[in-house]
Formats: sequence, C-alpha cells, structure tokens
Amino acid sequence: YTYYDRDKSFPNMGYEYYGIGNGLDMEIDEENFPPSDQEMMEKIVPQFVNEDKFMVYCLTVSGHLNYTREENIMADFHWNEVKDLPYGDEAKCYLASQMELELALRSLMRQLKQAGKLDDTVIVLSADHYPYGLNDEQYSELLGHQVDPVFEIYKNTLILWSADLEEPVHVDKYCSSLDVMPTLANLFDLEYDSRLIMGRDILSDEPGLVIFSNYSFITDKGRYDSTTDTFEMWDGSEPDPDYVAERLSEVQNRVAYSASILDNDYYRVVFGSS
Repeated sequence: YTYYDRDKSFPNMGYEYYGIGNGLDMEIDEENFPPSDQEMMEKIVPQFVNEDKFMVYCLTVSGHLNYTREENIMADFHWNEVKDLPYGDEAKCYLASQMELELALRSLMRQLKQAGKLDDTVIVLSADHYPYGLNDEQYSELLGHQVDPVFEIYKNTLILWSADLEEPVHVDKYCSSLDVMPTLANLFDLEYDSRLIMGRDILSDEPGLVIFSNYSFITDKGRYDSTTDTFEMWDGSEPDPDYVAERLSEVQNRVAYSASILDNDYYRVVFGSS
C-alpha cells in the first residue's frame, strides 16, 4: 500500500485509503503475483455498497507485467482461455492477465445489483498507461500492424457507464486522462473552477489537446513531435507556423504551471487546509 507513496498522496486528495497491508487483507508475494482484481472486488465492495452515497477509486493490478506464465500467476490461471489465439506467448499472457479484470467487473456489477445500487451508480474505466511489459513487436501483434511508438502506443479507451444510457455514445475526440475529472464534474453538475485544472470537458465544444511528458502534443488539427520539432497536419497540408507556435507555448505553460502548483501546494493556498 506504500508503493509510489500512495499512502501519502491518496489521503492528501481526500480519500480514505486502503491497500494490501492497510485494511485490505490479501496475500502478495513473488510466488503469487499479481493479486486478483476479482478477489479485491469481493472484499472491498461490501465495505461501501450499502452506503447512501459513495465515490470509490479502485486501482487494478492483475494485468500487471511481466507477461509470462512463470511470472504472472493470473496469466497462468487464464492460459487455457487464450492459448489458441494467433499471438506469441507474451501477447497471449497479456490478454490472459486481463481476464481477471473482466471477472472483477462482473463481481462489481453483481454486487451493485444485489444491493439495489446498480441503476444509481456510474462506473468509469480508464487505463493509466500502456503495457510496458510488451515490446513494440509484441504490441504490434495485438494491433494487427506495426505500432507507432511515439504516439499510437498511448492510444486507449475511456469507458463511462451508466444505466441511464439508452444507447452507446461514441466520442472520437482527442483527449487524455487529464480530461476525465472535468468531464465527470460537468456530468454530475459539480461546481469547479476550470482555470485551476489542466484538463477539458471531453463533451464540450473545446478542441481536444493531448500533452505528452516530452512536450509532444496532439490537437484536432495535427500532432507535434518534440524529438524532431515537426508538426504534421492530419490532412497533409502545410501547418500554420503561428498556430503551431501558439499551441507549443500553451503546452509548455500548462506543464510549467502544473509543476508550480505541486511545488507551491497552490491548491491549499486557494482552498485552505480543509
């Protein structure tokens, strides 16, 4: 539970934090790694499901590297479900390990339904990073083509589920994990000051902006590769130098201000210690 100092950062964000060794009774060792997401759901959902209101952030781990049957007990456990797929063993182990997340979500849905809370619960599913345990060739097997390691490798899916949705709503706008919170805040009609966060409501009319750690970025018009200092327009036309300069300046400012917010504990200055 102390990994990445989550025992400090999560309470600082207002959570009551539980993890293995701190309120979550699950065994973890080199012989039984990674732990089961399904087992986690079976143990934690009863702790909140009967409350009138709840907001819970669950960090899953069964799909964690390494992607071999010897080093990932979940991949070995689900091996028979993937063994005949047309991939190498590493890619198959990756998919096998994710099967435990599927079972965890089934458990969550079942427990919510049994408690009469499913129709009044919103479920948000988002990946926090690409599978580092796969190399580019193994990743490409799953894609069906050679992966672009600069941009495409980060492409993923955000899933928002609510029983109120009568049919799926597909959004193909460029967005990132920074945009999840303001999107949810607007959907729940929560008050917040958009000037104080770096993300944007995915469902708004604002153009998309995805910022990478090396100052590369993606917009609705094209993408900028900081390693080559080049901007490629989606339609193949020549980019407007002023537009590129403005977006690059915006990205640099957003990164700089984000660091300053952390370094100066700015939110505590704005909102106070409470």
